[in-house]
Amino acid sequence: MGVAEQEAGTAGRGGPARGRPRSEAVERSIIEGVMRLLEEGVPLAEISIERVARIAGVGKATIYRRWSGREELFCDVMRTAEPPDPELPGTSMRDDLVIVLESLRQRGLANRSSVIMHSVYAQMKSSPKLWEAYHAAVIEPRRLMTLDVLRRGQENGGIRADIDVELANDIFVGPMLLRAVIRPDAGLEEGLPERIVDTVLAGLGPVAP
Repeated sequence: MGVAEQEAGTAGRGGPARGRPRSEAVERSIIEGVMRLLEEGVPLAEISIERVARIAGVGKATIYRRWSGREELFCDVMRTAEPPDPELPGTSMRDDLVIVLESLRQRGLANRSSVIMHSVYAQMKSSPKLWEAYHAAVIEPRRLMTLDVLRRGQENGGIRADIDVELANDIFVGPMLLRAVIRPDAGLEEGLPERIVDTVLAGLGPVAP
């Protein structure tokens, strides 16, 4: 059964509206369709819902049942192209922070090795509406996850009570983002997350009596 037939059969049982089980095969076909267009060099601005529907072999309604529009669809495409968000072990603040920074390191390496991803990021940043959607759907949840790690660490005495966790978040992730985004020539070697975390914790930890 093809994607279109599978979708039709699902629709006949009430359709995969949000909140209901959705066909992974159909969604995968749509996302792969967008990636195919990107690999062919089609700019994001020229990728319409109609064009995606044609290349994925589905109707426009099928796409709109899953995504509200181009921005939401592109965010899911980028999530698929990027390394997955990490599962935090929760064993300690240090362990969680190392995992968070390792995820940033892996995304930086992926961005360096993929001409498509590098191009798409640049195009997204030049489109305020698209970048705002990506920031809200992808970047902000990651930032909130790190803030939660820092707040729990502060409650457990891992960092001083007077530390501004918003500022601490910037201090932890800043060096990795600097190397991953602003300095493409800088090293992203293994062990870098541990070095950053341990260096920063040495300055933010409790003061010995």
